[in-house]
Order: sequence, then C-alpha cells, then structure tokens
Amino acid sequence: MSDSADPQWLTIPDLVTALGLTQSQVRRLIEDRALLATRVDGVLQVPADFVKDGEPLGELRGTIVVLGDAGFSDDEAIHWLLNDEDSLGVAPIVALRAGRKAEVRRVAQALGF
Repeated sequence: MSDSADPQWLTIPDLVTALGLTQSQVRRLIEDRALLATRVDGVLQVPADFVKDGEPLGELRGTIVVLGDAGFSDDEAIHWLLNDEDSLGVAPIVALRAGRKAEVRRVAQALGF
C-alpha cells in the first residue's frame, strides 16, 4: 500500500461478520488495542488489513503499543501502518502480514517523538 492506495475499511457490523463476534466483543478488541479504529465519514472503522484469517492480526497489538509509547495517536498510528515506510520498503502493515514483526517494531521505536 502506498499513500495513493485507498485502503478497505470495515465497520463494526463488518467486523462482527468477519470475526464472528458480537458488537461488544469487537468494541472490546478496539478498547484493548488489539485493533485500531478511526472515524471515516463519521463512522468508526478499522482497516481491513488489520484482520487476517478471521482474527485481528496477532502482530498488530504489540506494534500498536510501541507506536503509542512513541507518542503516536491512534490516527497517526493507522496512517503510519498503512503508508509506505522507506526503511521497510513497503507499508508497515504489509511487512507485519509478511512476518516482519521485529523489524517493523524497531522502526516504530526509532520514530519516537
């Protein structure tokens, strides 16, 4: 994904279907930082790339914590995860989905404010 790519977004009802959970369980995943959500056109949504095989991407939670510790807001973290990062050669979410968790987290830590 690059800055020009238009990510797919999942609403809470979409996540209920994709994850096989209740709305309150989906909201708990967001509260517990297993997923990040932002408002798109006024509706709370999660990037589709944050879900893999019917579950929140396992590598995402720790990365979200690292980004939060580095001073990123949720919106800033989502933006960073979805857009190309020169030092990774791809968007961080692409690297996470490819199993490059340690590398992504090292880069995220280096970005601390």
